[in-house]
Amino acid sequence: MALSSFAALWFLPFVLPLCLYVAWTDLARMKITNKAVLVLTGVFVVMGPFLLADMQLYLWQLAQLAIMLVLGIVLNAGGAMGAGDAKFIAASAPYVALGDLRLVLALFAAMLLAAWCTHRLARATPLRRLAPHWESWETGKRFPMGLALGPTLALYLILAALNGA
Repeated sequence: MALSSFAALWFLPFVLPLCLYVAWTDLARMKITNKAVLVLTGVFVVMGPFLLADMQLYLWQLAQLAIMLVLGIVLNAGGAMGAGDAKFIAASAPYVALGDLRLVLALFAAMLLAAWCTHRLARATPLRRLAPHWESWETGKRFPMGLALGPTLALYLILAALNGA
């Protein structure tokens, strides 16, 4: 993997709770909060210079955030995704080494399929009663993408951390 296991191990304790929080809030409220996105960005901005190989790599990773934010704004304006999803993708982008992009896209595809099937199955069964007030049960065609986005980033960092073990 292109992301070092050293960097992934250090990012993971800070990023994993945020990924779980994003999945939960999107299920419960159909919202990915600005606070979660800002903290995720802040973790990278503060820790990145110490964990990545050099400053040039760090700056390129930050550029990925800007690129994905612009792309996300365009997709949101076109109705292709929610604003929270676009912001979370942008905040997640610096954590992904460019050499691992194909892996992350494959992880996301698998996670999206698993999340969609699990959500729709739970929504149609008595499992729904475990969290009866979640907005995601009532959204019709809308889907809480945080349920796939958060775990994708978490799994990527876990795999990168294990890569060096």
